Amino acid sequence: MTPEERQKLKQAAETIADILYQNTPKEKVQDFESIELSLRDHWLETLGPELALYFFAQSSQTRSGRERKIRSCIGEVSLTSNQAKRLKVKPRTRVSPHLERCSLLLCANESFANAEVDIEVLTGVKVSHGTQHRQARQNALSLSQSQDSVREMSVDGGKVRLRTPKGQESLWRDYKAIALHGQVCAAVFQDNAQLADWVRQQPRAESVSVVADGHPGVWNLARDCLKESQRQEILDWYHLIENLHRVGGSNQRLEAVREHLWQGEVEAAGAEFGQWRTPEVVNFLNYIERHSHRLPNYAQRQENGQVIGSGEVESTIKRIGLRMKISGAQWNRENVNPMLRLRCAYLNRELA
Repeated sequence: MTPEERQKLKQAAETIADILYQNTPKEKVQDFESIELSLRDHWLETLGPELALYFFAQSSQTRSGRERKIRSCIGEVSLTSNQAKRLKVKPRTRVSPHLERCSLLLCANESFANAEVDIEVLTGVKVSHGTQHRQARQNALSLSQSQDSVREMSVDGGKVRLRTPKGQESLWRDYKAIALHGQVCAAVFQDNAQLADWVRQQPRAESVSVVADGHPGVWNLARDCLKESQRQEILDWYHLIENLHRVGGSNQRLEAVREHLWQGEVEAAGAEFGQWRTPEVVNFLNYIERHSHRLPNYAQRQENGQVIGSGEVESTIKRIGLRMKISGAQWNRENVNPMLRLRCAYLNRELA
């Protein structure tokens, strides 16, 4: 913008400001906040829509087509069908792309009813909770893509409460989540094949460390994600020690077993129990035998800066749960995956 253009703009702004001030009730210019809100109202009701008409026409090079109204962050604007097509506005929508993104950002983090209130406070534009619900359900968000090569990932499962007919007991069902360490996360409800396919599409190191607890379902998913030659399975250290302490007995013995496990010495860890065979000991021995190929030298991995715990995916599931498990939340089955995608997009900072 040239100095001459800046001067012309300043003169025009002063003229506009004088007209707006003369048409603003005195009680709405009493303090800074009231002036803020008054100027925002003028922008949404008059200035924004008027400027938009010119920008739409200039950018699209057309004024033809059937006209429709769209709510936006610059007010309710008029747009013709041909302009909408050239400006890449979705057919039949009544909400602008950026206002829709703002709505998704809010309802990814809180209830639709609260998002309706907050979007009006933040923008001055009302978008009903029903509209926001439809946006979340219909928005074709794709699973996030990693930007860098994946070396470590963790797998776990979470639960979601499904809607049931009134008077019937609630149903809690599992979904699976994967965190690509230092990268992005994804969660899918009752469609492990989609989640496995997503992992295979990511840029990866030659071998990926896959960390999880002892649940067979998560290891089945890990096998679906990567071939045996492409993954190194690691049993989460903290779940391993949690199972050890369920054995009880001598703290000295437990500490000796822990030290052997920390060094990856599985046989020596089992030998510490000698002939002691309570049900708890038998369960633990079976546990470490079943996962023996997933028990590395944890001490060495930690020294090398490699992952030994599945805390990243557990944290991801807790953060997903902050939205999926809000007070009283129940979900129709068909709405679970769209909301999981929306919440993961929020956690991956794709909506910001």
